[in-house]
Amino acid sequence: MAKRDYYEVLGVARDANEDTLKKAFRKLAMQHHPDRNPGDKAAEAKFKECNEAYDVLKDAEKRAAYDRYGHAAFENGGGGGGNPFGGGFAGGGFEDIFEQMFGNLGGRRGGGAQNSGRGADLRTEVTITLEEAFAGTKTTIRVPSSVTCDNCQGTGAEGGKPQTESCPTCKGAGKVRAQSGFFLVERTCPTCGGQGRTIKNPCKVCAGAGRVQKDRNLNVTIPAGVEEGTRIRLAGEGEAGLRGAPAGDLYVDIGIKPHPIFQREGNNIFIRVPLRMTQAALGGNVEVPSIDGGRARVQIPTGTQAGDQFRLRGKGFSVLRSAARGDMYVQVSVETPQNLTPKQRELLEQFEAEAEANNRTSPESEGFFSRVKEFWDGLGR
Repeated sequence: MAKRDYYEVLGVARDANEDTLKKAFRKLAMQHHPDRNPGDKAAEAKFKECNEAYDVLKDAEKRAAYDRYGHAAFENGGGGGGNPFGGGFAGGGFEDIFEQMFGNLGGRRGGGAQNSGRGADLRTEVTITLEEAFAGTKTTIRVPSSVTCDNCQGTGAEGGKPQTESCPTCKGAGKVRAQSGFFLVERTCPTCGGQGRTIKNPCKVCAGAGRVQKDRNLNVTIPAGVEEGTRIRLAGEGEAGLRGAPAGDLYVDIGIKPHPIFQREGNNIFIRVPLRMTQAALGGNVEVPSIDGGRARVQIPTGTQAGDQFRLRGKGFSVLRSAARGDMYVQVSVETPQNLTPKQRELLEQFEAEAEANNRTSPESEGFFSRVKEFWDGLGR
C-alpha cells in the first residue's frame, strides 16, 4: 500500500512552519494514541503514520529531501521515519506528549541531578514562639541524612583511590532502557547511579556509595519578622552526593505557635482588651503589654463602645530585613457585670431608672427602638 503524503497525514500546508507542524502532530498523536484507543489497530497505525510524518518534516534536511524526492528519498536506508521509537521522540516532539500524558517517568527531563549523583534535598520543620519570630532567634536542629564517608573521603573506594570498570548493567551508558507497553522508557542506571562505571575496590564502610547515614546538628539563624510558612534554604546541607558529587540542600519550614494574648496579621499586632462597663462609660487609662516585652498606656475616652479600636504606631511586628515595625491595634470589648452583690444591683437599678428618664445616655439604643416602633406602626401593628 502506497504511503500517504506526509503533509496530508498531518493536515498542514506544504509551507507550514515548525510551530504549525508541532501543533498538528500533538493533536493527532493525542487523538490516535494507543492507550486512548486500546485494541484499535487502525488508531495505532494512524499514530505510527503521523509520528513518521512528523519525524521527517520537523527535520530541515529530511524535509528538504522529502520535498524534492518524496518517499523515495528515504528508501534503501535513506533515513526515513518508520521507527516509532526513533527520532520522533526527540527535539520536543513526541517526548512533550509523553510527559503531558504520563508525567516525567524515569527522569527523562531534568534528570541531571540524578545522573550526576547529586545528593537529595531535605526538608524539615521548626516551630518557634511569636516572640522569637519578632526578635529573631538561633536554634539547633537534628537532621538525619547521608554525609560524606570519612574512610574514603567520599570517593567510594577503599583508601580513597578508586579503581573503576565499565558498569555491567548499562555497559557504560549510565542509563538503561525498558519496554513499558508501547513505549521505550529510559532511566538512570540503578547500579552505577548514572556514572557509567563501577568501583572495583569499594570502601568497606560505605560499600562504594561514598556516603553513610548519620545524624547531624545544624545551627539555623531565623531572622526577625519571619512569617508562618517561611522557608529557609541551607545550601549544601542536604544529603551528600554519590562518590564526591555535590550535596543537596536543606529546606527549613518555619511554624509559629499561637500566642495567648497577641494575634498577628502581617506586620501588625492585635490585642483584645476587655473593659468593665464602668471603665468604658467613664473613660480612663489602661496599660497593655507590647510584643517587645514593654508596656504601653492607652487613653480610653468617655463613652467608649465595644468594638472601638485604638492604634499604637510603631508598636507592632518587626518587618523582615528592615529596622521598621508595624502597628499595634488595641481592640476594646465591654464586659457586662456578673455575680452582682445586692448593693451593686440596687445601684444599677437606680441607674436604669434614671437612664429611662434621660434618653441621652444610650442614643444608639434609643434610635434603634424608635426605628422599630416606626416599622411596626407602618405595618399597622
